[in-house]
Amino acid sequence: MQENSISNSGRADVLIHALPYIRRYRGKTFVVKYGGNAMINEDLKAGVIEDVILMSCVGIRTVLVHGGGPEIAAMLKKTGKESRFVNGLRYTDEETMEIVQMVLCGKVNKEITGLIGRAGGRAIGLCGIDGAMLKARRIRRDEDLGLVGEIETVDAVVLNSVLDAEAIPVVSPVAFGIGEDEGKALNINADTAAARIAAALQAEKLVLMTDVRGILRDLGDPDSLVKSASRPELEELRKEGVISKGMIPKAECCALALDGGVKKAHIIDGRLPHALLIELFTDEGIGTMFTA
Repeated sequence: MQENSISNSGRADVLIHALPYIRRYRGKTFVVKYGGNAMINEDLKAGVIEDVILMSCVGIRTVLVHGGGPEIAAMLKKTGKESRFVNGLRYTDEETMEIVQMVLCGKVNKEITGLIGRAGGRAIGLCGIDGAMLKARRIRRDEDLGLVGEIETVDAVVLNSVLDAEAIPVVSPVAFGIGEDEGKALNINADTAAARIAAALQAEKLVLMTDVRGILRDLGDPDSLVKSASRPELEELRKEGVISKGMIPKAECCALALDGGVKKAHIIDGRLPHALLIELFTDEGIGTMFTA
């Protein structure tokens, strides 16, 4: 009997602790980039879906932008096609683009939308081609990337209409090509897509879910986490080499969002159960937060 009493008291404390954050964030827009282990591990996947539904239920206008690299790689392997990367971006010829579009806009997007529905939420699956929501031009570099695009414009009308209907837009990072690729599908990095969408919506927060704790001052010391930094401090961390390797593009996406008017950008460890709720509704948080 006493055990239940303590347990119930603990639950009440958690809710009371979260109340100021719920009050502060009600009516605000958050953009969450969902990827990594949190998309593969079934328990973590269920936790993210629950977190996103709870955020929506307490009045946070939540946009979920998803990746799908492992699923694309698996499908390419089935078709006997080798995955090839250039500077961290998937080389995308026309055949690969068909598979990317099929996997991201079809299988992965509808699976996430269905999971949200089955868990009691309301979601609408979208991709950047819908209503030409994400318009992109092919990236031109020394090394050819194929049909890989860089977003030039985001039309927020479709997203806002879904959010106004109190539903969760679930967005695949496939864009409507412009210029020489007018009307073609272009493959977009999911982190960059999330950052550009967050800026277009003037979101309160961008949250990038990844497979590391956040920015570490010392890669060998998990306790050296940089818990928060301003936009100028982000630049200093980059110059000092603290932000390195795979964290460079993540930090660049955070900078892109902040420069576009987003107030805060977070890099969090999606391998932890309910990472979103811990980061957003507790004083301590779990990842790295950058502020404008």
